Amino acid sequence: MSDIDLQEKSRRFSFRVKHFVRLYPKDFVKYEISHQLLRCGMSVGANTRAAFRGRSKKEFVAKLGIVVEESDECIYWLEMLSDEENVDKKELLRLQKEATSLMKIFVSIRNKHRSL
Repeated sequence: MSDIDLQEKSRRFSFRVKHFVRLYPKDFVKYEISHQLLRCGMSVGANTRAAFRGRSKKEFVAKLGIVVEESDECIYWLEMLSDEENVDKKELLRLQKEATSLMKIFVSIRNKHRSL
């Protein structure tokens, strides 16, 4: 997968998280969880973009580390929402799979560049 493809995949993930969060009723718990999910979901796209614009290998690897952490955090917040009512379970599962896929891809890339 090319750098451009990875950036686009991450951007689309952030976009889907944004639209998923908009579906919630505004009770306090769901608001707080959705706020955290939105924050880390948008961070995946932003930090992927920043990683590929990095000025050095060290900066690239550091930004990829953030992408991995934020992807994992997305998975956590999606798990927290899985027990809630009025949540689109199909879309939630899709986002969990996508976050897991992104996390695995970026772990692999980060580990490869760490060892160079």
